[in-house]
Amino acid sequence: MATRLTLRLQERISRLTKAEQKLAALLLENQALIETHSATELSTLAGVSKATTARFFRNIGYTDFEEARSQAREERNRTQPYAYSQATPDQAVLGRSIGDHLNLELLNLTRTFEEMRPDMLTDAARLIHDAPRVWCMGFGAEEGLARLARLTFARLRPDVHVLAADAGTWAEDLAMTGPRDVLILMTLEPRPKFQSALTAYARTTRMNVITLTDHRFLASAQRFSRLVIGCHVATFGRIPSHATLISVLRMLAIAYIGQAGEPAHQRMAVIDEINEEIDLFD
Repeated sequence: MATRLTLRLQERISRLTKAEQKLAALLLENQALIETHSATELSTLAGVSKATTARFFRNIGYTDFEEARSQAREERNRTQPYAYSQATPDQAVLGRSIGDHLNLELLNLTRTFEEMRPDMLTDAARLIHDAPRVWCMGFGAEEGLARLARLTFARLRPDVHVLAADAGTWAEDLAMTGPRDVLILMTLEPRPKFQSALTAYARTTRMNVITLTDHRFLASAQRFSRLVIGCHVATFGRIPSHATLISVLRMLAIAYIGQAGEPAHQRMAVIDEINEEIDLFD
């Protein structure tokens, strides 16, 4: 999906009608539909009328569907062809793969922060600041990110935990959660089936879920999240890129320090003193 179209959908989805929101969710979940399907086909896929589809594109700032499609194709043509394709054997040459890898990571980071609403990090930091407890969750490759998030925010505030780190203690962990707690969820494909059960429980207990995820999962994440931060994670082959999620986590921590002020600095100072006292680091 084109960057500008993504921005328009994210900024205006809450002001659309329920029928129009079906179209927005469809386009956010499948980035290629705007280029490969007609307006009539989009109407059918979303289960809405053709009149609704025509009104939808006008309401998000386009003259009509064709203008949105032309913009999407123009932006796609400006994107490096390797950005969303799997690597072939001849791309594994060391010199070339390093350069391509660096360019792709920079593109992911640039797109992510260009598309992010200016108030998104501030709103997320405020939720974390006001939360009785903060929980961090990720599965598979993202389990390490959950532990990184826990370590990062534990240096800034008390009561920060990893949620569902051990399948044998899920019930005990969930029993400790409550209203206004924050759950920082980091999730990329492949996603385990049981993740939906855990996020459903979090919603039932009125936790504020902040989800960091790829754009394909945006529409699904919005169903259970208070805030969703979309991250570009295009990669070569089958190995996922986590650089953008790590960068967003760091920016979220910096935003939290701005929100918490002196108590965050005092906590970091105390932790540094404890580390020095127990002679943990060189």
